[in-house]
Amino acid sequence: MGIGYEIGIHSYKTAITIASMFNEKAKLWVQGRKNTFEYLEKTISKTDKYIWVHAASLGEFEQGRPIIEAIKKNHQEYKILLTFFSPSGYEVRKNYDLADVICYMPIDTKSNAQKFIDIVNPEKVFFVKYEFWKNYLETLYNKDIPVYLVSGIFREDQLFFKSSGKSYRKILNYFKHFFIQNNVSADLLNSINITNYTVCGDTRFDRVIDIANSSKDFPEIQEFAQNSKVIVAGSSWEKDEKILIKYINESENIKLIIAPHEIKDSNLKRIEKSLNKTCLRYSKISENNPANFDILIIDNIGMLSALYKYGQVAYIGGGFGAGIHNILEAAVYGVPILFGPKYQKFDEAKELIEQGGAIPISSYNDFKPKVDLLFNDESVLKEKSEISKKFVQTGAGAVNAIMKHCFKYL
Repeated sequence: MGIGYEIGIHSYKTAITIASMFNEKAKLWVQGRKNTFEYLEKTISKTDKYIWVHAASLGEFEQGRPIIEAIKKNHQEYKILLTFFSPSGYEVRKNYDLADVICYMPIDTKSNAQKFIDIVNPEKVFFVKYEFWKNYLETLYNKDIPVYLVSGIFREDQLFFKSSGKSYRKILNYFKHFFIQNNVSADLLNSINITNYTVCGDTRFDRVIDIANSSKDFPEIQEFAQNSKVIVAGSSWEKDEKILIKYINESENIKLIIAPHEIKDSNLKRIEKSLNKTCLRYSKISENNPANFDILIIDNIGMLSALYKYGQVAYIGGGFGAGIHNILEAAVYGVPILFGPKYQKFDEAKELIEQGGAIPISSYNDFKPKVDLLFNDESVLKEKSEISKKFVQTGAGAVNAIMKHCFKYL
């Protein structure tokens, strides 16, 4: 594994450097790492104790975020170093106020790992979900610095569990403990004689509960919703929107709050032109009486997680593309959830379908009768709503388990 891994890492660096000449994301990836060590040497104080949390991108950050918040609340003797692999995480959260130091993780070469860890000298390290960087892990292990994997998921097709991956499997021994999401992951680890794990679920359950408990109220949106039947659609794409709009156009006494994934003006105008009902953008809500409109378009970023409480039914976008967005932000409010057919990579979606709180759809003809049933049969709506809420409440507790294990006390 050693030589092949090093060749692979350097080849990746070369490829992304070439790509940076014509790809903006690759350019950010390269430029963001240029002065990392200089930044760390100026910022890291040798008299402070650091906890290092590493997330690949934005989704993994949301899983690591509850750990950061718990450390800041209960262990103020530590400072937080937060690193990202991808620009889609770093560029969005580079000003996150609970982290004391934020930067890209330098690419995983032996020299980078040694230099990085010498500068930071972390007390503990938390890698989120899928992060298996050989040189960092080996260096941390050799320095007797504990590394924990949080919200980890293992799958049978990963190299660790193939006969050809025996040499790669060694890096799992560098982890102090694995906090994993499900029993499938536990069975896979057992199959290769790894037992230092705890099945404690996904930290995102704790996160969405915190978000819901502290969510802002929007009186103007409550006025829009009033006592109407309301669908809240989050992170919708064009294929999702075609189904939702056709349904709203053909329905009576049903309102739609829609937060498109893409909020550029041309996309919002496309949505507006396809509607035959009264429509209002949120940015104009103070200039109008929202109760007079059938559709409310959210034309900003950051409100979505607080909006699901204004609906009886939630629709999560992305299921006709690369995959669905976060369903837990809706489920925490106790609403049944619908989404498109591409949900198989998301364990929480599969579990909620199995329990009856989520409903996959494949087309408008599939969507319409399922939503009609929810709105027309109060007992079905109530049953599925209760399933969703219980699903999130039952899934919570990962943060507490991690903190108790890693710090011995909260």
